[in-house]
Amino acid sequence: MTSLATAQRSLADPSVRHPLWPPLTRGCPVTSTEEVAYPLDIDYAYDDVPADLFDRPAAHGLERWAPLLPPLAAPGLGEGNTPLVELADGLWIKDESRNPTWSHKDRLNRVAVSAAVASGARGIVVSSSGNHGAAAAAYAARAGLPCAVFTSPDAPPAVASHLRAYGATVLTVPRASVRPLMLRIVDELGFQSVSSVTDTAHTGHPFGPEGYKTLAYEIALDLGRVPAAVHLPTGYGELLFGVAKGFRELARLGVTDSVPRVYATEPAAAGALTEALRTGRPVARVPVGPSIAYAIDCEISGYRGVLAVRETGGAARTVTDEQMAAAQAELAAQGLWFEASSAAGLAGFRAHGPHEADGPVVCVATSSGYKDIGTARHTYAPMDPDWQSIKTALTESEPPK
Repeated sequence: MTSLATAQRSLADPSVRHPLWPPLTRGCPVTSTEEVAYPLDIDYAYDDVPADLFDRPAAHGLERWAPLLPPLAAPGLGEGNTPLVELADGLWIKDESRNPTWSHKDRLNRVAVSAAVASGARGIVVSSSGNHGAAAAAYAARAGLPCAVFTSPDAPPAVASHLRAYGATVLTVPRASVRPLMLRIVDELGFQSVSSVTDTAHTGHPFGPEGYKTLAYEIALDLGRVPAAVHLPTGYGELLFGVAKGFRELARLGVTDSVPRVYATEPAAAGALTEALRTGRPVARVPVGPSIAYAIDCEISGYRGVLAVRETGGAARTVTDEQMAAAQAELAAQGLWFEASSAAGLAGFRAHGPHEADGPVVCVATSSGYKDIGTARHTYAPMDPDWQSIKTALTESEPPK
């Protein structure tokens, strides 16, 4: 199957269209202003989508959905087709930790790295605290491209090892220097950025969020219907936008008859999208405090998140570190281990609801507990090997709740 992608269009004004190539990674050059850089969306020849595209089960590898994705010029790693795990009372967890690099970012990077290959980029550059960098490095390696990753010296200890395992060049510089240096790498070395290089809003790679649409396709096929609501951890809003777009495409193509409400959950230490929606602005910038949710504590929002919430009738809310830790523990008690940021969707549902829904509710959990900032930082003393110590340990421990 071949891609039916036709053009890039501005999310600020959908009538403004650009050719599909090259990817406009610095936002729309026509509708962006000095105050706000507006991202681009990808349009398709929807009338030509095969009638049986959704008649078959999901499969590992995004090529399963090729007509509704930009051209997949880079080889994949079997991403997608992650399990939907039922908890209780109509609540389901979409477990994105089962992707090749253990996070949802594999979906974005299969598409974005493909765009870099198809447009002749000499390499990949990305700014990331963990998940995005690991996925970009893996897919760049798979495609035979060098990868430069700007990451924080405060990132979890395993991050640098993970990145270097794929052959990436790991760069740790002061935060203020990252974007100027990324732009020089793009302009002087011919690399393509798969993360945002704009300062006035998050724009990101225009092709990347298309990979997230496949979450919606899989959820609808697995449930046999559209859920009533989907709750997602939210940083810059690319996942939020992609999932919402996927459900809107299903309705447009007549596969489903409704679109679920999409709810964004941000850490209370940040909450840029929540602030943008509260004030009616296209984007917002907020001070960021300390949080265990290092993967989504974003200073600035993007316009994609505003559109996703408004167009699905959802909302954006914030949760505390304590609420995320409680959700993380709840999932672990069910055999599902995620990093704290990943549990934000469930935390948002538990804290804010809505708890009475006309149909199933899905919480997307985005990455493995191995990615958590606290993982492997605790040590545990050895115990005496006598029977009484073993028996006491087993009989006095509390079972999971």
